[in-house]
This record gives sequence, structure tokens and C-alpha cells, in this order.
Amino acid sequence: MRIEIWADVVCPWAYIGKRRLEKALAAPRAAGAGAEVVWRPYRIDPTAPDAAVPFEEARRDPAADAALRQCAPGLSPDENRARVSRAAADEGLGPRFGAAWRAGSHDAHRLLHLALGHGGPALQNEVAEQVMRAHFVDGDDIGDRRRLGAVAARSGFPEGAALLETGAGDHEVRELLLIGRARGIATSPTIVAGDRALAGAQPPEVIADFVAAGEPARPLPDEVRRLRWAESLLDQRDPLGALTLLRPLLDQHAADLNVRRAAARAYYHSAQLNRARAVLERLVDEAPDDAYARLMLGRALQRLGREDLAAPHLRTAAAMSPAFA
Repeated sequence: MRIEIWADVVCPWAYIGKRRLEKALAAPRAAGAGAEVVWRPYRIDPTAPDAAVPFEEARRDPAADAALRQCAPGLSPDENRARVSRAAADEGLGPRFGAAWRAGSHDAHRLLHLALGHGGPALQNEVAEQVMRAHFVDGDDIGDRRRLGAVAARSGFPEGAALLETGAGDHEVRELLLIGRARGIATSPTIVAGDRALAGAQPPEVIADFVAAGEPARPLPDEVRRLRWAESLLDQRDPLGALTLLRPLLDQHAADLNVRRAAARAYYHSAQLNRARAVLERLVDEAPDDAYARLMLGRALQRLGREDLAAPHLRTAAAMSPAFA
């Protein structure tokens, strides 16, 4: 069974959670699950500067303070640091534990993704270990690609340094961040097994029970899963993110009505009204009984200043479905 860890490598609970997951997978009740662990990206501090700043200086930045609060909702940063220190000591992390730099983690996530592609979960897991050790124990700046290259070499992934310089993995990591949001990932770390999720760095016994009770995810065609993720982002009012996930579907399944409906919604809600109009006019021609498509077309035409063209579609949509009146 595949276990996904959606986590940010600059969140201390991700490192603590890694240790707890390792203990859990060694427990008898989880050992038979045959778990394969894969790391997925999450960002607790997307506003971190490109050039890292000393952590003590960063603590005065309200954005950094907000990011720290994401790691431990309900706790102040000082309370969280004390709790983290105790938990890290309990897991044998140290002797010194704590970030010295406020560093962006995007390149580190790229490195993890590239490691998975080049050497599978085992190599990726070792890179994750070394990246977090560098950040939390060695006090290194993991936002610096040269430092990441050294981490990659220590991890048995010497190709990683050159790959980072090419921009490899950038698109894939950004897309995975969108997929995580679409799937409702809102905490670092979140462990996903099958169709179930466990948020936070839970105790090993809780994780072991979670893994033991897990079942493989329900099989779905990739295009169906991607469409559902795009629709989730639309529901979360992220139409541009939805369009990113829809792009391969528009290339490969442009005739599918559900794909085009989702694209029309995304165009409309991102104010790409002429594109929305073009898609919706074709939808209405092909499915004249689609009340929602008529409603959207009427609203798009209204926003384009074409009340004369909008009115018939809005009247028809209201006649078909009173909720649209």
C-alpha cells in the first residue's frame, strides 16, 4: 500500500512526523501492510524570500509568524517552539534542534520530486531525511541550491545538483501543490493512505492503527481524478489553479462535455469572458437542454455588455430550472 506524506520540509512537525511514522511502520500491526512511503509537497510559508534570512530576524515578520502558526493551530509561536523542542528530543532529533534560517522550500520539494523519479521511494526518503537534518539540526540554508546540491550528494543522488539548475521538476511540484489543495490537505504533515487522511504528527500507535486499517485507494481513471481535483479547486474559488489541472484534459479530451463545463466555469470566474463565451456557445449548441450552460453563457454575455444576447439564454435557463430565475 502506498502512503503519501504531504508535508513541508521547513515544518518541524514534518521531521518529527517522519520519525513517528517510521516507528509506526515497524510496529507488528502495521508491518504487514507492505507500505511504500512517498513524499508530496506542501507549503506552510509560500511568502518566504528567495534569499534566506536568519530565523531570529524572520520572527519579526508577520508573514513568518502566520506560517509558524500553521504548524500548530491554537498555539503561539513560543508555545509551539517549546512543544517542538520536547517532541524532537523524544524522537532523538538533535542534540540541537531548530531552524537557523527562514528559507523557501520550493527547490527542496523539487529535489524530493526528482529523487522519486530517479531512484524511487527509498532514495526520496533519504533525500527528505538529509534535507530536514540540514535545516533543523545542522542549521543550514536549504533555500540555497548549492547547499541542496551537497545534500543531494550526501543522500546518494549526485545528479540532483545539476537537475536543480535546469528547472527540472518545477511544473510538477507546482501542480502537486494544487492537487494537495484540491484534496483538502491543510496541515503539515498529513499522511494519506488510500482514500483516508491523518492530519498532524500523531503518536506512533495512532499512525500504526491508521495504516493497519487502510485500504488501497478506489481505482479511478487518471482523467476522472484530475477532473474532480479541478472541480474541487473551482469550489474553493481557485479558477486559475483549476485551469492548470484542466490543461492536459483540454488537450486530450476536448470533446468531453464535463471537461468543457469545468473549463467554462474556470474561464468565467477568472474573468476570461471571451474564452468562457466561446466554450459555452458550443456547449449550448451541442446540449441545448443544459440549463447551467445557458445560465453561465447569459452571465458571461452580461459581463461582456451584451444584454441583448444574454437575455434569451437567461430566460431559457430560468424556465428550465426555477433555481436559476
